[in-house]
Amino acid sequence: MPSPAVHRSMQVAEPGGDVSLALVDTQEPGAGQVRVTVEACGVCHSDVLIIGGYLPGTSFPVTPGHEIAGRIDTIGDNVTGWSVGDRVAVGWYGGSCGHCDACREGDGVLCPELQVPGAAYAGGFADSVVVPAVALAAVPDELTPVEAAPLACAGVTVYNALRRSSARPGDTVAVLGLGGLGHLGVQFASKMGFNTIAVARGPEKASLAHKLGASHYIDSATEKAADALRAHGGAKVVLATVTNAAAISATVDGLERRGELIVAGVAMEPLEVTPLQLVSGAKRVYGHASGIAVDTQDTLRFAVQSGVRAWTEEVPLEEADAAFRKMVSGQARFRMVLTTGS
Repeated sequence: MPSPAVHRSMQVAEPGGDVSLALVDTQEPGAGQVRVTVEACGVCHSDVLIIGGYLPGTSFPVTPGHEIAGRIDTIGDNVTGWSVGDRVAVGWYGGSCGHCDACREGDGVLCPELQVPGAAYAGGFADSVVVPAVALAAVPDELTPVEAAPLACAGVTVYNALRRSSARPGDTVAVLGLGGLGHLGVQFASKMGFNTIAVARGPEKASLAHKLGASHYIDSATEKAADALRAHGGAKVVLATVTNAAAISATVDGLERRGELIVAGVAMEPLEVTPLQLVSGAKRVYGHASGIAVDTQDTLRFAVQSGVRAWTEEVPLEEADAAFRKMVSGQARFRMVLTTGS
């Protein structure tokens, strides 16, 4: 094992390159920062943006990873409220400027100077990471590091989207997709008291949807999603977790009056939605991005209360490249999580 002066870091040397093992110097935290011993780090589809060099400001080599769970081992100057040994998680929100309008309104995840672990600084595919204290979420004792890590990005994204939507307990909520985000979205929607409909492709996914908590399943390979949703009275909210713009667009007509299509899956192609579709029924289409650290903390607490858990596959840190490739290929079910043995 590396000495305390250095630690393992899984790095990408150039955009689109392999994730390879390196030994790097262990940093001391500066003012307003803490150092975290990483115990687990999820592999997120958004890591494609970082590894591919698509996020502005990313400089290579990079250490990806923004679904981090571990323990604080060192605290920098001017940090209050945290102690060495505290269990913490860090997600897509890895810090922000603190002075812009977005930050002052508690919306730091939309800060123009948002810091994403892996892009703004070395991420969690490593034994150790230094992060701004403002990015920390407390991890409840009831969650293991492997359970906590995926909730710091995938979990908070869908939980926050649902709780900030117009849907209320008893309303119909459809979750499009049963992948890394969708399998959590269905669980959260069900536990939040919504009449939950899962929408995916293939009859074999029906049993999975019901096991996750869905009351109904729509196979979009054999029936039009919008027609099937209208047969259920229409959806107050469709939470789109897939990365297929055509599949997302196909759900708009399945919304009820004043229904909302919330886009959480990142697709590069344009949506095909006409003004008539939106004006008819006064429907809304908007995007949702993660949340700040306190939102992650709320997500973790609700997961403990409700029993929501990510379905995970654990992989040793050194096998990060294989885990990333498996996630990108769609073969992962459902969240790949790297473990350090710490």
